Amino acid sequence: MTNSVYDYDLVVVGAGSGGVRAARMAAARGARVAVAEEGRLGGTCVNVGCVPKKLMVYAAQFADAFDDAGGFGWKSSAPAFSWPDLIAAKDDEIARLNGVYRRLLDGSGVEIVEGRASLADRHTIVIGDTHCTTEAVLIATGGRPFVPGVPGAELGIVSDAVFTLPDLPPRIGIIGGGYIAVEFAGIMRGLGAEVSLIYRGPLFLRGFDDDVRATLAGEMVKRGINLCFNMEVERLEELIGDGIRVCGPTGDEIDSDLVLWATGRVPNTADLGLEALGVELDGNGAVVVNEYSETTLPGIYAIGDCTDRMALTPVAIGEAMALVETLNGNPTAMNYDNIPTAVFSRPQVGMVGLTEDKARAAGHEIRIFRSTFRPMLNTLSGRDEHTMMKLVVDRISDRVLGVHMVGPDAGEIMQGFAVALKCGATKAQFDATVGIHPTAAEEFVTMREPVEE
Repeated sequence: MTNSVYDYDLVVVGAGSGGVRAARMAAARGARVAVAEEGRLGGTCVNVGCVPKKLMVYAAQFADAFDDAGGFGWKSSAPAFSWPDLIAAKDDEIARLNGVYRRLLDGSGVEIVEGRASLADRHTIVIGDTHCTTEAVLIATGGRPFVPGVPGAELGIVSDAVFTLPDLPPRIGIIGGGYIAVEFAGIMRGLGAEVSLIYRGPLFLRGFDDDVRATLAGEMVKRGINLCFNMEVERLEELIGDGIRVCGPTGDEIDSDLVLWATGRVPNTADLGLEALGVELDGNGAVVVNEYSETTLPGIYAIGDCTDRMALTPVAIGEAMALVETLNGNPTAMNYDNIPTAVFSRPQVGMVGLTEDKARAAGHEIRIFRSTFRPMLNTLSGRDEHTMMKLVVDRISDRVLGVHMVGPDAGEIMQGFAVALKCGATKAQFDATVGIHPTAAEEFVTMREPVEE
């Protein structure tokens, strides 16, 4: 890969999870690598995504633990929650991780160049007043929050800003129906805010299994979250005194102290100079790539959320690993089959494989196994919350096509079943597996009777 004609063999634009992994692994193979980053190292996931959000999920879960403790004999007064203390602790952890990423890059021999990068030509990168040349370029600039262009949109904030709020708002309106909206609804409600989730469709989490979506909606209502489905947002208005009003076209109105736009993310590809060089972008601004992450201009590559594939941190890392193999003469494509995912809602969602609808659409003749039950914890706590588990099985081959769950620790449980689906596990093999008792996860290997069609 090394070519002494250029300053570097590879310049990575963006130091998120995918970009950092690609840079480190390429350097480990002997390449001369630089990473350009205008913000903090670690990208969305570390700074304003997965990591701080999960820390907030943990904080919200303590509310359940305190409530449930009385059923197990613990007697105490209700504790007080401090939002500033949570944010300060979160900031300390993110700063620590920023340092970890810097040490990883430094230790790998990767040069970190701070500043916004753009491409002047196929081999030239401009970073501020600095120009450098490179054999190959990797675009790993991630995504950014999308805000619809409705009147008053500027009155709301995006998810990035949640992590620096000075105080917890007493009332929050969350607009959107994806995982970001659902997760923040659970977090804010768990920490004590009144929450309204506003979505234009009939049910959130489009693309997830319908039983998962319906089960989660029911459980969120039990937690006191106001679900406002089928509500288009026409405008935001500032109320006299304090507050923001979300207005729909049919007279629907939701008043809050804070409005959060959680209406999706778009690729962060503006002003990189890509289109001028002939690098194709799709209508959403995503970089168009082939199976080896190469753009329409040979030698320029893209991975992660700036492409229109799967916007998940482990996927970006997997794409990075495949790309390094490709750059070293071993063309390798990322395999996107049976990639598990979790939504850190309250309760959690975990899934891997096909939904029931997607299995049918793909032509499979299927059997459905489904179980809904009260977790053992809730038998003494008295909490009215149920877990739902579901298997989608091919009737002909007996292969398990999809595993779906709503309930505590769904993300942790799903990781092991993702391995099983990667190995092509059948329902008979699930049935032959001895469960761990008493756990919720054992239900996946004890469901015997399919749902009546």
